[in-house]
Amino acid sequence: MSVTQGAPAALAEPVVPVRRSWIGLLFAANLGLWMVFFTPVQVLLPEQIAEIGAADKEVTLGWVTAIGALVAIIVNPAAGAWSDRSRFKIGSRAYGRRHVWTLGGAALAAISLLFLGVQHSVAGVALGWAGTMAGLNVMLATLSAAVPDRVPVTQRGQVSGWIGMPQALGLVLGAVLVTAVVTGTLSGYVAMAVGLIVLAVPFALLTPDDPLPATTTARPPGESILRVLRRHPDFVWAWGTRFLVQLGNALGTLYLLYFLTDEVRLDDPDTGLLIMILLYTVGMVATAVVGGRLSDRSGRRKIYVVWSGVAIAVAALLLAIWPTWPVAMVGSVLLGAGYGVYLAVDTALITQVLPTAVDRAKDLGVINIATAAPQVLGPALAAPIVTHLGGYPTLYAATAGVTLLGAVLVVQIRSVP
Repeated sequence: MSVTQGAPAALAEPVVPVRRSWIGLLFAANLGLWMVFFTPVQVLLPEQIAEIGAADKEVTLGWVTAIGALVAIIVNPAAGAWSDRSRFKIGSRAYGRRHVWTLGGAALAAISLLFLGVQHSVAGVALGWAGTMAGLNVMLATLSAAVPDRVPVTQRGQVSGWIGMPQALGLVLGAVLVTAVVTGTLSGYVAMAVGLIVLAVPFALLTPDDPLPATTTARPPGESILRVLRRHPDFVWAWGTRFLVQLGNALGTLYLLYFLTDEVRLDDPDTGLLIMILLYTVGMVATAVVGGRLSDRSGRRKIYVVWSGVAIAVAALLLAIWPTWPVAMVGSVLLGAGYGVYLAVDTALITQVLPTAVDRAKDLGVINIATAAPQVLGPALAAPIVTHLGGYPTLYAATAGVTLLGAVLVVQIRSVP
């Protein structure tokens, strides 16, 4: 990442380790974000679509989630670019460029969730989910930038492990809220909205956010994203690695409830899904921070990404070959363990190959397309695989292959060991 000597605080390369309280608040904000990001996809949206009585529930769910992912692809880099350039002033006091966007995104997502809860048509559900994804991706753009903005390189693996864990913990918290604490679609979406505000707002209100100096300019408008990509090949390889691994994740997780129902033929698939989520979380929590810390200490990133991809691929192959309940539980733990290390280390690696400090959020928004785009492509690929090309064994074999390819491609990155 290019940084000039004597850069202002908002653009300087961080050197002071962040405190535990700062990590805790960012952890909570990400917990709220990912709780709302994943719980509706895994629990509320499938149930809501089934209640509506839509024909071909798998295809309908795929299209609804794909529309949301398409919104994410557009909103995330745009919100990142806006926050990179933002200067907020009230009177003589200048405010930072990130937190206002975080608060606005949280408000939009919460309102959209309440709207989503009262919908009784596929079109209404799709619109509500699109609004939710817009708000969440504004938040994601600014919260992602917090790491390169404030965390030194030598601490990024550990911090990335802490903020990666909420991807699993958020789903567990959300699943417990919408199955054990509240019942019904509307109450589930209300719980999501309240949880998001309670968890995310404190980070924006209680942590520092350095203002952008008035003399600072962002990347020249004439410098196209394609030109930037040509000048920074490691950034391109990092994007490709993230895209393929997330595509594998999208293929492997979209139809878990239907997999337990139709392939494993579990008597209580809803409870089974919750158990799988809990086991996945155990595996992820056990490895995320440890993997990130080991990567920080060794100074190496790529080897951890490769072996985490191998673990994820093995878990997917187990589901493909032996679609039984005991194997599904083992696969859940292994998948969580691999994904925990991957998220911690790959996130730290990505922050080290960003092209410029002045466009951190925009460039991370481009990286986040590699997370969102598979949510569009994944359903388009998974639906025909399940219905016409061999069913769930083929789906999970494809998951293993795509994930392993993505993890191995990380060796093409030259600037990070």
